[in-house]
Amino acid sequence: MSDSAVATSASPVAAPPAPVEKKVAAKKATGSAATKAKKPTAPPSHPPTQQMVDASIKNLKERGGSSLLAIKKYITATYKCDAQKLAPFIKKYLKSAVVNGKLIQTKGKGASGSFKLSASAKKDPKPKVASVDKRSKARR
Repeated sequence: MSDSAVATSASPVAAPPAPVEKKVAAKKATGSAATKAKKPTAPPSHPPTQQMVDASIKNLKERGGSSLLAIKKYITATYKCDAQKLAPFIKKYLKSAVVNGKLIQTKGKGASGSFKLSASAKKDPKPKVASVDKRSKARR
C-alpha cells in the first residue's frame, strides 16, 4: 500500500509545473513582440565620440595631457549629453586611438591616464592652393 500511496502523491506534484512553464513561455513571447514594435530612435544630438574626445583634448590644452575624467566633464558641459552613458565608447576610442597613433598616452595604461593629440593629428589637412597658382603662372 505504501508503494501505491507514494505513486499517487508523486503524480499530482509532477502535473502542476507544466502549466507554469506555459505561462513563462507566453510571457516571453509577448515580451519579444513588444521589443519588435519599438519606435525608431532619433539620431543623437551630439557629434560622434571621436570628434568629441578630440575636441575636448584640443580645447583643454593641458600640458601633461587630459585625463579621462577631464574629457568626460568637458563632453558633459559642452555637448549636454550624459558622459556616463558614453563612457564605454570613450574608453574604446581612447584605446584604439593610442594603438593607431592618433593619441599619445602620457600616463597610465588602457583607458586610464592622460592623453595628448599626436603631432600628426594636430595638423589639419589644408587644400592645395599652391598647385593651382603654379598652373595659372605656367599658362601666362
